Amino acid sequence: MRTTITLEDGLASELKKQALASGKSFKQVVNEILLAGLQRQTRPRPYRLKPAALGAPAAGVDLAKALQLADELENLALRAKLEQRK
Repeated sequence: MRTTITLEDGLASELKKQALASGKSFKQVVNEILLAGLQRQTRPRPYRLKPAALGAPAAGVDLAKALQLADELENLALRAKLEQRK
């Protein structure tokens, strides 16, 4: 396909230098670089999350009670939101 694009002077200069150094045509260099950019853009790297060890709970801390407290606090917050709607 034939099309017209406008390149910044510095970019066009770098492309011409690369074409001259590689012995390829300007058109071929532009096509290769555009294709490489598009391929890089469509293949995002997978998200990786390294888990962090938080250690054991402190002595005397009952996690079941902590979860129960979190549930109660969440219920209180939901009740407050519902009451504001009235």
